[in-house]
Amino acid sequence: MEVEVLGHVSLSAGGKRVTPSAAKTKQVLTLLLVNANHLVTVPTLIEELWDERPPATALSTLQTYVFQLRRLLAHLLPEECPKDILTTTPNGYAIHVRPDALDLHRYEILVSDGRRAFSAGDHESAVEHLRAAERLFQGPALADIRPGRHLEAEIVRLEAARLSALETRIEAELALGRHHELLGELHGLASQHTQHESFHRQLMLALYRCGQRPGALNTFNRLRRRLVEDLGLEPSGELQRLQRAILAAAPELSRTGRFQLSWTP
Repeated sequence: MEVEVLGHVSLSAGGKRVTPSAAKTKQVLTLLLVNANHLVTVPTLIEELWDERPPATALSTLQTYVFQLRRLLAHLLPEECPKDILTTTPNGYAIHVRPDALDLHRYEILVSDGRRAFSAGDHESAVEHLRAAERLFQGPALADIRPGRHLEAEIVRLEAARLSALETRIEAELALGRHHELLGELHGLASQHTQHESFHRQLMLALYRCGQRPGALNTFNRLRRRLVEDLGLEPSGELQRLQRAILAAAPELSRTGRFQLSWTP
């Protein structure tokens, strides 16, 4: 069985792909999948489904959703016992999935390998692993789920992890001197994430290395206006040092390799 949660949630096997049609049944399945091979307690599931106002029938209704999921598993995997895949304990439920069959697990392994390569200075391998991780996202994580408290937190965590890995991949590509190739992507990221300092810093550096110093300085000024107007904050010290280095055309800015600004005015 193959499991996807980095996009639309689905299970597939033998050329068949299934997902529950009922929103709350899908919600239960998704919470079990993002915690695959670990127990999810009954109180956690009930809180996910109904927050702090569960109905009097919450437990029996949850059991109905689990029954529906087992029927779905029986349809997908007719030769296996659904109760062996979705197990019950006195405290809750767990769904058992081979780690390599879960796209989220593969993603986390690729990101970990990419970060390790980046830290070791192997920027080519870092890019290779992190791009492979990016390809596993088929859209926003848990895209077709109406989340409760726990899944909402998971969506936020996954998006933060995706952006952090993306930032590391771009850093590796800048180290390889690929600033021209990154310009379009960085413009899009800076426009989409208008207060994300790292993407603006990377865009400033790429613009400068492409001979577009005015564009790099304008990028800083736009970000500063947004931060001051929206949050009452100035850009970080790192970003301000980069701006001053660009104004001074510091030679250090043009060096490839892992970029760490040590220039001082």
